[in-house]
Amino acid sequence: MISCWRAPSGRANHSCYDGMNAAQSSTTIHLHTGPLVWLVAAVMAIAVLAVPGRAFAHAALVATDPADGAVLAQGPLQFSLTFSEPVSPLVLTLVRPDGTQLPLTSYRLDGQTLAIDNPERLKSGTHVLSWRVVSEDGHPVGGSTLFSIGAPSAAPVAGEPVDWTLRTAIWAARLLLYAGLFLGVGGAFALAWLAKDRRCGQRFVAAALLFGLVAAPVSLGLQGLDGLGAPLARFAAPAVWKTALETSFIWTVLIGLIALGLALLSLAGPPGLRKLAASVALLGVGGALAASGHASSAEPQWLTRPLVFLHGTAIAFWAGALAPLGLALRRRPAEARAFLRRFSRAILPVVVVLAASGIVLAVIQVQAPAALVHTAYGRLLLLKLALLLFLFTLAAVNRWTLTAPAEAGDTEVQRRLVRSIGIEMLIALAIFGVAAGWRFTPPPRALAIAAAQPVSIHIHTLQAMADLSITPGHAGQVAASVVIMTGDFGPLDAKEVTLVLSKPDSGIEPIRRPARKPGDGTWRVDNLVIPIPGRWNARLDILVSDFEMMKIEAPIDIRSD
Repeated sequence: MISCWRAPSGRANHSCYDGMNAAQSSTTIHLHTGPLVWLVAAVMAIAVLAVPGRAFAHAALVATDPADGAVLAQGPLQFSLTFSEPVSPLVLTLVRPDGTQLPLTSYRLDGQTLAIDNPERLKSGTHVLSWRVVSEDGHPVGGSTLFSIGAPSAAPVAGEPVDWTLRTAIWAARLLLYAGLFLGVGGAFALAWLAKDRRCGQRFVAAALLFGLVAAPVSLGLQGLDGLGAPLARFAAPAVWKTALETSFIWTVLIGLIALGLALLSLAGPPGLRKLAASVALLGVGGALAASGHASSAEPQWLTRPLVFLHGTAIAFWAGALAPLGLALRRRPAEARAFLRRFSRAILPVVVVLAASGIVLAVIQVQAPAALVHTAYGRLLLLKLALLLFLFTLAAVNRWTLTAPAEAGDTEVQRRLVRSIGIEMLIALAIFGVAAGWRFTPPPRALAIAAAQPVSIHIHTLQAMADLSITPGHAGQVAASVVIMTGDFGPLDAKEVTLVLSKPDSGIEPIRRPARKPGDGTWRVDNLVIPIPGRWNARLDILVSDFEMMKIEAPIDIRSD
């Protein structure tokens, strides 16, 4: 918001003043952008509400033991969860058939596998193993797997409802953190390097920095709440903060706090230190964004992390200069000409860096054009691109039609430029709101990684057992691998193994494929086509001798994509 104090006579006072509290500063808003405020509010609301009902992350569950849907003769001594990347456990719970919950606190990490001890003898019926972990990119992910002892029963409820109060708080805190980093730190850099009169915009920048300093630790605590699936009432609980400190987001907060503190120092510190502190603070914005998040955790990280760093630094330079520049043009147009001239010369290469890094990151995250429409991440990206197109168009008009007359002292053009800069700031805030919504959406890249993961089941009977994996775990052309053993985990030397897949509820007769054994002890079926997704019945016909055939079976869920 750009505002200036006017004397009671109505003439402009010659000292710049910009404040955040209208009651304290007696400000008058001179930008005729009322309808745009509602537009920005609507855009931000869409950014929050147009996301899926669960928080996804980079890690994907690859295999479970017991397998999902398995029926066991007795309870296992331990459970195991294998992921596509190393994870850190947050909450592990066993839901008994009667709906009561048993916290699982004894576990071990072995690479990408999480082994969990079973502390009690399990009763007959269907159990739910509910898990919540945090992946390498700092985002929590959770899920559940079902297995039965003796025979299946009605599955207990182990849902994960969305806490919209917590989600809104996370989004708002992330938005304020962005405002502090981009508008606050970027504004401090503009005042130190571009402005001739530092008084114009200084209070606005200081207020943005203070918002960021408050939002950073609050965002960290909310990260812990989200990781544990706890309500806002538990914000001060030690376990929440312990969980938050174990995520990679702690580095974003620490680097961000350092950048915000240095930016404040550049406003109030000695003159000889201002430019250095502001420069390091601006670099800290890029470092904070590159420390965690979907984009920086994507491969290859030698490319994505530097691109996120450049992208964040460029945003802070551009967005941060807007408020001080607009206020300077409004109140001290003569002194503001040098500010405008320096900014207009520097902004072109900054925009090139901003656009180039953003395009490469978007290509890495989206991968296929269809994902722009078919995923929540892609739809938010389209919304951001539309806002950016509007912003770039407005900035181009300012640069090529208004800047030169404003530098020459045309007062009417200067007023038009001030209004245009105000609109740019509103658009920038809307873009920050959309970017904060990405906190709740998986990028198509992560969805593709999850889709490529196999589905696995463990079939256990008294006579024989097997581990069956189908890769990838979705409908289409796949490959199957089978490891067979005796019922007591001993070696089973079979003469032939045949995989039989059937789906009677869809009218699909059994699909029989003989497996081959290439020499590594694993039976394989290549060029297998599973026509439709859903729950299939997988049966293994194991020929032990000319006179003995064992058949073991279990359901297996095939994904749609």
